[in-house]
Amino acid sequence: MENLTDEELMAAVSSDNLDCMRVLYDRYHKWIYNFFMQLIQDKDTSADLTQSTFYKAIKYRKSYKGGKFDSWIFKIARNLSSDYFNGRKSNLSQEEIRNIPENETKQEIDEEVAKLRLVMQKLAPEDREVLVMSRFQEMKYSQIAEILGTTENAIKIKAHRALKKLKKLFFESVEI
Repeated sequence: MENLTDEELMAAVSSDNLDCMRVLYDRYHKWIYNFFMQLIQDKDTSADLTQSTFYKAIKYRKSYKGGKFDSWIFKIARNLSSDYFNGRKSNLSQEEIRNIPENETKQEIDEEVAKLRLVMQKLAPEDREVLVMSRFQEMKYSQIAEILGTTENAIKIKAHRALKKLKKLFFESVEI
């Protein structure tokens, strides 16, 4: 089973061979968990969303019609992150968003990395998502475009603008 491609495994899962999902889970759970961690910065929520991603993949296995499995599973993860942020948006005021506390102590990580994480949380979820996929997950622009349902050029522009916003926020936060 481990010798099969992702697409072959998912085709088997969609034909009700659910044992194949274990192999796909082993291949992708860390990648999806890291995606959520970069966006949300909370281990428990990221773990829950990772599990939900694979639950939905099993639940909606019949909707898999071929194509790249990683793009398909990532669309599920992205939809869950959107749901998460839409639910939180109504619970956070703008002032709370501007003053998101740092989750990790400076003893655990370098001061610059802590500042970057804090500034990342100030970005809009759409900007953060594009940066996480392109910079942290090292996904190609074409794959991100497929996941987001847009063109590669549009993703390049979004990534450039998001990076520009991140730089501006980062350097505005520098204390003199």
